[in-house]
Amino acid sequence: MIIDREENTSIITQEKATIVELVKKIEALSPKFKNDNLIVKLSVLGPIVVQDIVEFLRLSNNHRAAKLSFVLVTDKININETPEEIVVVPTLKEAFDVIEMEEMERDLEL
Repeated sequence: MIIDREENTSIITQEKATIVELVKKIEALSPKFKNDNLIVKLSVLGPIVVQDIVEFLRLSNNHRAAKLSFVLVTDKININETPEEIVVVPTLKEAFDVIEMEEMERDLEL
């Protein structure tokens, strides 16, 4: 697991572990990310199915409840098949675009 930071966003890139192992690692490290938007790049993993995306649902819900963004990046799944409760985009640029839009929405709510 590789962790990069850009301003208030942490970017996690997974290289080897399974989705379940990755989710457990992120949950264990969650205090480290509690004030950051989170992007999880799954692009280097093999085929991804909807159940893999669903594994991240609890993490996503917790992050969103804290008024932070949580975005998965993968081009290995049909975005139309993923649950609406979790944001999945095909590229890192789109992930940053989503975070920027969500931050603007949160600013308008204040």
